[in-house]
Amino acid sequence: MIAMRFLIALWMLLASSIAAAQIGDADRHIAIELVAETERPAAGSEVTLAFASTPDPGWHGYWKNPGDAGIETTLDWTLPQGVTAGPLEYPVPERLLIGGLMNYVYEGPFAQFVTLTIPAGLAEGTRLPLRVKADYLVCTREICVPESRTLETVLTVGDGAIPPERRARFDAWRAAMPRPLGSEGRFAIADGRFRIAIPWPADQPVDDAYFYPLGGGASFSEPQNVARTGDLLILETEASGNAGDAVEGVLAVNGRGFDLRATPGEVPAGRAGQAGSGAFSWAVALAALGGALLGGLILNVMPCVFPILSLKALSLAKSGASETGARRDALAYTTGVVLVCVALGGLLLALRAGGASVGWAFQLTDPRVILLLLILVTAIALNLAGLFELSMPGAVGRLSASGAGGSFMTGALAAFVATPCTGPFMAAAMGTALFLPWPAALAVFGGLGLGLALPFLLLGFVPALRQRLPRPGAWMDRFRRILSVPMFLTALALAWVLGRQAGVDGMTLGLAAALVAALGLWWTGRRQMAGRGLAWAPAGAALAIGLATLAVVERAPADAATRVAALGAEPFSENRLGVLRAENAPVFAYFTADWCVTCKVNEKAVIETQAVADAFAAGGVRVLVGDWTDGDPALGRFIERHNRAGVPLYLWYAPGNDSPRVLPQVLTPAMLAELPAGLGGA
Repeated sequence: MIAMRFLIALWMLLASSIAAAQIGDADRHIAIELVAETERPAAGSEVTLAFASTPDPGWHGYWKNPGDAGIETTLDWTLPQGVTAGPLEYPVPERLLIGGLMNYVYEGPFAQFVTLTIPAGLAEGTRLPLRVKADYLVCTREICVPESRTLETVLTVGDGAIPPERRARFDAWRAAMPRPLGSEGRFAIADGRFRIAIPWPADQPVDDAYFYPLGGGASFSEPQNVARTGDLLILETEASGNAGDAVEGVLAVNGRGFDLRATPGEVPAGRAGQAGSGAFSWAVALAALGGALLGGLILNVMPCVFPILSLKALSLAKSGASETGARRDALAYTTGVVLVCVALGGLLLALRAGGASVGWAFQLTDPRVILLLLILVTAIALNLAGLFELSMPGAVGRLSASGAGGSFMTGALAAFVATPCTGPFMAAAMGTALFLPWPAALAVFGGLGLGLALPFLLLGFVPALRQRLPRPGAWMDRFRRILSVPMFLTALALAWVLGRQAGVDGMTLGLAAALVAALGLWWTGRRQMAGRGLAWAPAGAALAIGLATLAVVERAPADAATRVAALGAEPFSENRLGVLRAENAPVFAYFTADWCVTCKVNEKAVIETQAVADAFAAGGVRVLVGDWTDGDPALGRFIERHNRAGVPLYLWYAPGNDSPRVLPQVLTPAMLAELPAGLGGA
């Protein structure tokens, strides 16, 4: 069989030579564009180049290991002095079986990466001409053609800035690249069978698992049987070739790829029938749904949500609504909350499907959304303070001033302003949702909304709970004004976040927009008190002016040095983490964002305390901080690998341990102070 495959492969190469002579250079069948992630890389940095390739219809290119037939792409670089090029990196391939031969190919557009290292000490403005000759094989199901082309581009040493459209393009390409699995596997060959045990969490679903080997050991063309046992995924196929001391390749599972290395060892028997996405996946989905429900329920005590919930509950008590009216309002409020959560979750899944490395609360990485929230929360705070009343004109008023329309809009508002907050159970639930089929994932996002709406839903459907609400009276007006305080504090926090994202100029612009909106709402309140017509005209004009600033606010360059002072922390990078772990140093890595309320509470109340600083200093703990305020896609991919959809994320790397310990989202000083003391048994 091996000899037959060799002869077929040799015939394909001979046919390729003949076809190449007939077709000529003008009729290439893969269009290739050489694209730099930044055309102005900083001296002493790295820059990624992409070979963006598009095969003609019916043609395909090849992976690093082409399979039973094919040729690996080779590159011949001509580079400026001091500039070096890394190896060619490939996205996860597809499988194409032709005449019993397995081919690992790309039948649609794909991009390969090469990382260039720019030497330090180059002056800004230095030109870096790049030239590369690429030799590769392109085939149909009947014929193969070896092609060659020379690509050129010129980089200029600069500040390393990446244009947003270029970042989005590379994010989409990176989504197809395999990621480090994080743990080694084990393989065994016996009785002509190749078996490999791959670490995979028992609570994670598995769909369409396949191992793409880079070398010998496993047959390329024979089927792979998939089974599970505990935290291991077991793949088995026919043995072929010499595996040597290690087997390397890519594990494709759930539509994603992971770099895998396995060494010889014991491979346990797996239980077939548990590797798919059937009952096991739904069990995981139900667990995630429960976590989302609890997480949403806890969000009700957050400062940006509690005033809205309290006001809605008190309005229900004050109105003395009938049983039918109370249930109608509760259902409308719940519908508004759930629809917003599902819409945000659906948009998140769509962006990720397009290649973006985003997580829950992704919209808060944009300063324009922070500015919108600042204006909105300021308006809510002024309303609670009694500056104006929400008696909207015309049809809008009939819809929203009271009844189901008002409850729906209040629920939608509560869900939208709750996105900066997170809490226990939410992180694991949101992270798991990203691995589930989209119907199950949307159900998890809906569960978050249901948990957020649950207190008001219970008030609407349980008369005994409504009877426990305080009787209406003058105290309600005083309490309403007290509720404005946390909303004003939320607005202040949003202004601070805007300053961190858009700089002093952006924060000044945001405060000016909020001030203009406040003046318009104050004028509207005065007209309401006087009973004048068109009372909402000043507020409408002021809000329009304030919202117009969304078009001009821009993100300012981040100053990482000002964000990592506590505990002698350093900015997080996977390279730096690898260096510290190689030095056998204990590492505490935490991932935060300026718009994350839970993150900031943990930092001020726990991480930056003297007790933690003393314990970390005594234990020689190194601290790394990943700032995700601006939605850095590299951090997003790292966070996702730890089954989280966003921040906060706290990781403890003990010396000698292969994997980090994922800490709870709610920290205590004692919890962190005990980490160095337990190094021996961590």
